[in-house]
Amino acid sequence: MAQRNIAPGRDANRRTLAARLAGTGVSEHPATHPGQSGDHLRFRSVWISDLHLGTTDCRAGELLDFLRLVRSEHLYLVGNVIDGLRLRRRWHWPQAHNDVVQKILRLARKGTKVVFIPGRHDEFGRNFVRMSFGGIDIRSDALHVTADGRRLFVARGDLYDHPAQRARLLRAVEGRMDELFRRLGRWGGALNDFVRVAGGTPSAYRELQSSQAAARLMEFEHGMAAEARRRGVDGVVCGYTRSPGIRDIDGTLYCNDGDWVESLTALVETDAGELRLLRWRDVASTEPAAPPRPVDARQERMLAHTHSK
Repeated sequence: MAQRNIAPGRDANRRTLAARLAGTGVSEHPATHPGQSGDHLRFRSVWISDLHLGTTDCRAGELLDFLRLVRSEHLYLVGNVIDGLRLRRRWHWPQAHNDVVQKILRLARKGTKVVFIPGRHDEFGRNFVRMSFGGIDIRSDALHVTADGRRLFVARGDLYDHPAQRARLLRAVEGRMDELFRRLGRWGGALNDFVRVAGGTPSAYRELQSSQAAARLMEFEHGMAAEARRRGVDGVVCGYTRSPGIRDIDGTLYCNDGDWVESLTALVETDAGELRLLRWRDVASTEPAAPPRPVDARQERMLAHTHSK
């Protein structure tokens, strides 16, 4: 994927960012990394997870643009960065996925402190915990201290999802079913007329699955908050559930940075220590509109002929 040129209109678009992000409280600052042009959004820290590189679900194009537009002192990769489970079943590694990896390595070389916390899909990385490769530190978890002094436990949630640990095979089957119906759903609602699952429709199955997932999600979030309290810290940052959010759970801060398959979100920390969710659509709003493509002579003749009718 070719890198976009920064057009003169970027400054005007960047000036609208404060208004567009008014509901998030995210601030913008010029980049401070050596060699950068200043046409970046700068944060003290960024957390992203569930990239799922190596799968067709990965939104590598948007992710690559995000990494090009955003700069930070700290970058945490909170699990499922490379989907080793899916790659073992089917190899899928387009150039855009390689570009993402190269971009992260380049950020590390330029001074960003990158920490990779492996998840279930890239658990091969757990064999290299406490080692560093290409300037990227591999850790089982991390402790992050915000600019305003709060201590946050950063962890991959699958290690603390105890029901899932006890029923890992069942979760794998459910994951396959969820993937199947997500793909089928792209073909349109007409499938509900002739596809039956356990005596019901796919939509009925998804509704049941959704209610069960909501109960599991609540249990997981409270479990992560309890783990943070057990460790004596102020809050927890995780991925895993693909449900981005920031909330207080019994006096403990719970933060989930979302994913780069569906929500396209990141958790960011401003220089003042504020934690906010940043959505890709908000970052993309700083990009200028693409210039119109030139029309060649043959196309002009065809257009003229069409308008003359």
